[in-house]
Amino acid sequence: MKKVIALFAFFTMLNIGMVQSAFAQDEVESEAVEVAEEQVAAEEETAVVEEVAAPAAAEEVVAEPAAEQGLHKILKQKIIEGGAGFMGALLLCFILGLALAIERILYLNLASTDTKKLLKEVEDALNNGGVEAAKDVCRNTRGPIASIFYQGLLRYDEGIDVVEKTVVSYGGVQTGLLEKNLSWISLFIGIAPMLGFLGTVIGMIEAFDRIQQAGDLSATVVAGGIKVALITTVGGLIVGMILQLFYNYIVSKIDDLVNDMEDASISLLDLVLKYNLKK
Repeated sequence: MKKVIALFAFFTMLNIGMVQSAFAQDEVESEAVEVAEEQVAAEEETAVVEEVAAPAAAEEVVAEPAAEQGLHKILKQKIIEGGAGFMGALLLCFILGLALAIERILYLNLASTDTKKLLKEVEDALNNGGVEAAKDVCRNTRGPIASIFYQGLLRYDEGIDVVEKTVVSYGGVQTGLLEKNLSWISLFIGIAPMLGFLGTVIGMIEAFDRIQQAGDLSATVVAGGIKVALITTVGGLIVGMILQLFYNYIVSKIDDLVNDMEDASISLLDLVLKYNLKK
């Protein structure tokens, strides 16, 4: 009897363990299924998000180059499209002309002198120290007006007529120095548009050659050739206009300096006459 009860108890415990293991296995399998379903749902959501974000990203990719493309990149692209030969020549004209213009502007600004202050100092020097003191004042002052004064005072002993002729002659020399390299700037102003037109004509000839070779009037061939041809004209006109602005400023600056030189020369002659009368 005890053996029967023990066997019954053993089989009961075995059945209970098998049931528990089955429940545990079912729970594990259900959990695995739930995890798999969650992963699938997450992947589907990610795919949907990527599909929604893809057009926006594409738009950003398309729009980004246009936004990031700077002015120097656009100019570089147009120079390449216009042709290395003519656009390089136009760029060389622009660089040389601009360098000469900047040099003239710096020179003219340094040549500017406070005429009233210089005349007052020369007058005080003549009254207090004579001609030699006035020469020292002119020697230590920068600018063409001081140079004209110095050349006139150097010939003070030869008479007022010689002083006047010296002032006039040396004024012409200083005017020539002020106008130095202006002819080169005007050359670049004139040659830049001509190079542009020449590039346009050659580009049009090449465009018609392509049409003749194709044997058919294609809008793409015509538009592309004409666009490339007209880039040189635009470049030449831009270079000419920029250099023309600098040229006009330089000319106006020279005119102002020449007027100051003429007025100052007349004032110097008056000072010399007064000094002779006092002697």
